[in-house]
Amino acid sequence: MTIPFEDSRRLTGANLYFPAPGAVLETASGTVVDDAAVERWRGGIERMRRELGWPSAPIDARLREGSGSLAIAAPIDQLFTATEVNEYALELALLPTSGRENLPEGRREDFFHAPAYPAIWDDGLALRTLKLASIAERQPGLVALVDSAHRRGLPVLLDDTELTLGEGGGALTWPLDALPSPDAVEWNSLHAIPVALVTGSNGKTTTTRLIAAINERGGRRTALSSTDGVVVGGEPVASGDYSGPAGARAALRDARAEAAVLETARGGILRRGLAVERAQAAIVTNVSADHFGEYGVHDLDDLADTKLVVAHALAPHGTLVLNADDILLVRKSRDSRFAIGDSEKAQRLAWFALDADHPLLAAHRARGGATCGARDGELVLHADGVDRALGRIVDMPLSANGAAKYNIANLAGAALVAQALGIDAALIAQVCAQFGASNSDNPGRLMRWHFGATTVIVDYAHNPEGLHGLLEVARAVSPAGRLAIVLGQAGNREDADIRALAAVAARRQPGLVVLKELASFARGRMPGEVVALLRDELLRNGLAHGALLVAAEEIDAVRAALAWMREGDLLVLPIHDKQGRAAVVALLDKLAATQWKPGNPLLS
Repeated sequence: MTIPFEDSRRLTGANLYFPAPGAVLETASGTVVDDAAVERWRGGIERMRRELGWPSAPIDARLREGSGSLAIAAPIDQLFTATEVNEYALELALLPTSGRENLPEGRREDFFHAPAYPAIWDDGLALRTLKLASIAERQPGLVALVDSAHRRGLPVLLDDTELTLGEGGGALTWPLDALPSPDAVEWNSLHAIPVALVTGSNGKTTTTRLIAAINERGGRRTALSSTDGVVVGGEPVASGDYSGPAGARAALRDARAEAAVLETARGGILRRGLAVERAQAAIVTNVSADHFGEYGVHDLDDLADTKLVVAHALAPHGTLVLNADDILLVRKSRDSRFAIGDSEKAQRLAWFALDADHPLLAAHRARGGATCGARDGELVLHADGVDRALGRIVDMPLSANGAAKYNIANLAGAALVAQALGIDAALIAQVCAQFGASNSDNPGRLMRWHFGATTVIVDYAHNPEGLHGLLEVARAVSPAGRLAIVLGQAGNREDADIRALAAVAARRQPGLVVLKELASFARGRMPGEVVALLRDELLRNGLAHGALLVAAEEIDAVRAALAWMREGDLLVLPIHDKQGRAAVVALLDKLAATQWKPGNPLLS
């Protein structure tokens, strides 16, 4: 028979469905779950919880046209069993509409089944199987340690192999198969460290790096995790995409860390939930269309709900920093699932915007809340009833002479997070005045090279809104000359999103677009499929056939674009692969060192 779910996974922390661990499954394509089936599924979950001795806990169904996600909360030491409970409950719920309720015993092959999994045709046998799984998975020693830590106000980090109590220099870690008793733990040596979570559709990595730099200026050795890796006190610890739970745990388990700033990507939240139980501050930079079609996220509301999961991790007096220029975030801030009680809202919410006198910011200040935005050319931080000027925006390198509006927003948001972490405004201003002056400050984000009158910009812009913002900044920096763009996209986007990226590029009427194959980002797409979609959309939007090239690697695409350039042209390079970026940056640095000019031969 057809398996009615295509993905079933554990959620080890706060997640899209509830602020607790549990399990979720995604229904399979072609499986329709109606309202009656959802009610049967809920009833099955509650019955099995009683049979297993689990406490009552949240259940959530997020369905669209009969398909989507079914999630259940579960005890921390029962998550594998919870996935099986969830799958079995769905199988039972679908039986009345499957035509299999009265199949004879000899037709058991018509049911999805594997050894040691619940037998759908025999409820008594299935429950015995689930009880045995639950007993085998139980870890009373783990539960006792977690409960003891929570009673002492200590955060916990847990993965498949290790348990950590405390954070940074105040943490201890044990293998799960060698846990001590609570009485044997040196509780007085354990403590938390200041933690900030950074999420959003665009600007996450820049904001993360900026907050970390402010923390370092404030004298705290800071652990940073991001799409580029894990860094502690400026020293790289791990390379690669560490914007998920693994990166957060690596940063928080480093004994040198006195503070942590953790980029928190949508994918990790949806796949595993948050690794972090408690943070002093969290920021959602913005929400824009991206990654639709994955893990039950189909529209901006779903995506905003996912980003706002970081609010579940806020400490009792933690601060949630939101973008007042994002109308969806403004609306979601009033949502009962994420909104903070009216009596505390002014103290626990902080708002930023490009305009410091945005009506929402003005009203929030009147209630005693913190804000940050631009006023009369300066970035102004308001906290504790006092305005503090952080400096002229055009003098802040990250603003690209004031042209990079999205980076002005990143500066404002980062300032509020740093303020919530207890950093003095004077130190925040110092970092804002310097960060971004060197390409090494913010690798892969708005990096600039000048070859005479020709400008080359490297950035990560990976969705339509990000590319739109990048091209606006690029044209402000270099308003004349022809435009060349290197363009590619990861395969885990819907066709419409890939086409939207190409449409943004086409609107700028580039003289050249070099389409790049991203084999390491294919993510289920056939070779050439993404390039074909980009090419078709560019041509449909009026780009000439002769203005299109295709390259197999990012470095080849960049070389082709550089060879095409003339004096005064502008080349925009959204580079996604870290290895590819390293090769591109090395090439551009070498060209700059040799004073290369467009029209001259490229270095080998």
